Amino acid sequence: MADPSDLLIDRTLVLLRHSKSVPPESMPDFERPLSDRGRADAQAAGRYLVAQGIEADLVLCSPSKRTRETWKYAVEGGATATDVWYDRRIYSAGTDELLEVVREAPTEARTVIMVGHGPGIPWLADELALDGTSPERTELSRKYPTTGLAVLHLTCRWADLAANEADLVSFVVPRG
Repeated sequence: MADPSDLLIDRTLVLLRHSKSVPPESMPDFERPLSDRGRADAQAAGRYLVAQGIEADLVLCSPSKRTRETWKYAVEGGATATDVWYDRRIYSAGTDELLEVVREAPTEARTVIMVGHGPGIPWLADELALDGTSPERTELSRKYPTTGLAVLHLTCRWADLAANEADLVSFVVPRG
């Protein structure tokens, strides 16, 4: 059973949409690698995470080539993680499936980064972020392009995460 004090622990969830990939007609969707721009943007995402002092305890990553490469190049940009889990459920997932994956994160993890796809990642960010009128919240709801990165703050356990449970700390689109 989890320690009741876990409810008071701050947690950070970063939702990163994969970077720009090669056109879909060139190969099977699951195997599409990042484009040159995508690699540069993913490195910029890594630099952003470092600049914000975000060090992941866990990365939850779709096993598609472009998401694996997004994390790989983010690491080249300086991003760090204690552990990385590749979960097939993240590929082509909707909000409910993605939320289920996040809820399975270990209680001791304080910072989790999910690297996934549109439209699931944008939908999840929109669902979790408390309604607000900040420029970041407005932009997140309007458009969540490749390499879009939402940083959410929450105080509940991962297993209890639900809609409107997180504060949107920032929403950026790092470019290389």
